[in-house]
Amino acid sequence: MQPLRKLLLGSGLGLSLVLGSHYLGTRLNLHPQFEAGQVIDQFNGVSVFYNGGVNQTFGRNLSADGYNLGLRYQCVEFVKRYYFERFGHRMPEARGHAREFFDRSLADGQLNGARDLLQFANGSPTAPRAEDILVFGPSLLNPYGHVAIVSEVNAHMVAVVQQNAGPLLSSREALPYRLTDGGVRISDERVLGWLRRAEPVPADAPASAAQAAAASR
Repeated sequence: MQPLRKLLLGSGLGLSLVLGSHYLGTRLNLHPQFEAGQVIDQFNGVSVFYNGGVNQTFGRNLSADGYNLGLRYQCVEFVKRYYFERFGHRMPEARGHAREFFDRSLADGQLNGARDLLQFANGSPTAPRAEDILVFGPSLLNPYGHVAIVSEVNAHMVAVVQQNAGPLLSSREALPYRLTDGGVRISDERVLGWLRRAEPVPADAPASAAQAAAASR
């Protein structure tokens, strides 16, 4: 019984150390050369802010007319602010964790109504492209998931710009991909897929036969 008790005590102590280290590591500023709220990067004129500890929050960021951009300096706040500042895009579902940006019930290429964006699964025949939103699922140490903006796609990798990526990651990251079964699969298995704005229809585009018939009634 004594060896079992020692084993249990040792396991409990080890678990406590792991949980304690995770708690401190996600709430302490591990890069004292930066302050929370400091601009550390930008992409297409949209700033990336430093968050300090990855689980810290600094209040909700709202647009001038009250649209919810998310909790300040979190990853979701950056991608929503990016789409709002770049495209004037407002997501119908104004809240939600990063993992909730990807709707697993949708077929590839369907409209994600909560985000008003087209959704493509990791492995889709439709490759990611610059300014798509890359969605990461939850992991053992991050139950909320993660989102980032694609900054570049070349023959070897998908590059992203991101906010609050974690204590050991920077605002830029390159993710290799491979072609498989006619699709594009990003090697990081946490990647669920990517979201994209629907192509706007040019004002001078010719109407379809159905549209023309409806207009003539």
